[in-house]
Amino acid sequence: MADEERREDEQQEDQPAEEAGAAEESAPEGDAEAPQEEADQAAEVEVEAPQPEADQAAEAEVRTAESEREAEEARAETEPAEAEAEPAEAAAEPVEAKERPKQAAKDVPPGAELEPISIEPERELSAEERARLEAEAEERARAEAEATAEAGEEPAPAREPAVELDSEARIQATGKRKTSIARVVLRSGTGEFQINRRSLEDYFPRHQHQTFVRQPLLTSGYEGKVDVRVRVHGGGIAGQAGAVRHGIARALTEIDPELRGDLKRRGLLTRDARAKERRKAGLKKARKRPQFSKR
Repeated sequence: MADEERREDEQQEDQPAEEAGAAEESAPEGDAEAPQEEADQAAEVEVEAPQPEADQAAEAEVRTAESEREAEEARAETEPAEAEAEPAEAAAEPVEAKERPKQAAKDVPPGAELEPISIEPERELSAEERARLEAEAEERARAEAEATAEAGEEPAPAREPAVELDSEARIQATGKRKTSIARVVLRSGTGEFQINRRSLEDYFPRHQHQTFVRQPLLTSGYEGKVDVRVRVHGGGIAGQAGAVRHGIARALTEIDPELRGDLKRRGLLTRDARAKERRKAGLKKARKRPQFSKR
């Protein structure tokens, strides 16, 4: 009995499951697919259906907003680059501005901004103007001689000589300076100068040398009281003038020994030994050496 009851209970439980499976099997497949096909067709109809004008305007606004946003983003990306490029250009402008004047200066020849000098043709001078110019030149030469005279060599005021020279006396002396040698002869006379058979002004055209030669006579007071004849050779003009002065000063001490102190104090009796130093063997000049080449 117990077995039969258990068997009946199992059969009752299996019947509802079998009925549900049979219902599923009995349902046609086309019924399940029909709702899905209907939904697809409705979507296609909605796509194919023309959109209203409001929707088109909205889409146009959306596209415009998107394009504006893209443009702003592109502008924001380019602005920093332009801002960085602007200082570089600003820094480059002064360099170009500095280079432009240089280029302009190179192109323009030097002195182009100066005004041309108008050269007037020389005109002939009249006799009065020529005489005036010569007088000015002589005055300028005399002032130059006075300015360039050495200290202590200014001529003393004229004075009467202490000893009168005999008319037949003939005083000789030798003067030297550098490589020049002068043989001087003093005689009683009127102050005539003869150097190598030429006058003082002809032999020494510069006023400075003339004053240099007359200095011992002016200091001793024998200017215009004796005639001077000189034979000089060697050296140049300045050396010969110094030799003549030295010889005249020595000759005056032979006439009046009392003049020695005054002439010595003024440096007229001192033999100026300054001369050009001789060249040494192995040197280019007195002390100039050849250039040493290390290589």
